[in-house]
Amino acid sequence: QVQLVESGGGLVQAGGSLRLSCAASGHTFSMDKMGWFRWAPGKEREFVARIAGSDGSIYYADSVKGRFTISRDNAKNTVYLQMSSLKPEDTAVYYCAAGLLARTTYDSWGRGTQVTVSS
Repeated sequence: QVQLVESGGGLVQAGGSLRLSCAASGHTFSMDKMGWFRWAPGKEREFVARIAGSDGSIYYADSVKGRFTISRDNAKNTVYLQMSSLKPEDTAVYYCAAGLLARTTYDSWGRGTQVTVSS
C-alpha cells in the first residue's frame, strides 16, 4: 500500500483558486493511477479527476472540466489538483487515491483536506 497525505485546502471566495497536493510514500509503484475525489455532507462521494503514469491519460468529471487541472510530479511522488473559478458547490472534503490502472477501484486513500468556497 502507498500512504497518501493531502494538503492545500482552505477557505476561498467564489471565483478564486486553490492548489491541492497529495504526497505519497511507501509502495509508490502503486501510483500508476492517481485520482481525486470529493465528499460533501449529505452527498455521495464524487469522482473529480484521474491521471495515469503509464499512458498519461487524464479524465475529469463534467462538473469540474475546464476549471480543474490534475498533474503529477513523479520525482517528488506528488499529485496536484489545481482548482480555478471555484464555486460554492465545490465545497467538500477532497481525497486523493492510488490504485492499479487496470482496475476500476482504488487501493489507497488519503485522509482528506477541507475545501470551503464562500459566496
